[in-house]
Amino acid sequence: MDFITSLVLTVNVISAIAVIVLVLMQHGKGADMGAAFGSGSAGSVFGSSGSANFLSRTTGVCATVFFVTSMALVLLTAPKQTASIMSTVQPTAVASQVEGQKIPD
Repeated sequence: MDFITSLVLTVNVISAIAVIVLVLMQHGKGADMGAAFGSGSAGSVFGSSGSANFLSRTTGVCATVFFVTSMALVLLTAPKQTASIMSTVQPTAVASQVEGQKIPD
């Protein structure tokens, strides 16, 4: 069980770092105006709008992986409940309380 927890934790940290890097790499909405007038970003590898689509999709995938691994870590590291609430109720105490009461006709 420790191996699985370590693996999920490693994937969680890597995806968190990837989300941070991808968000910092994206440019704001105002940067598109500079690309329209011949800025250097228009000649990038992805084109003027291709990088935005690629980076936003990759960020979404990494964010989804981060949320899924976070929930998996919660489920893997939560303390196990050994007894249910029904096992703590004393059936004899409840039965003796019911026997002492009169049922109205």
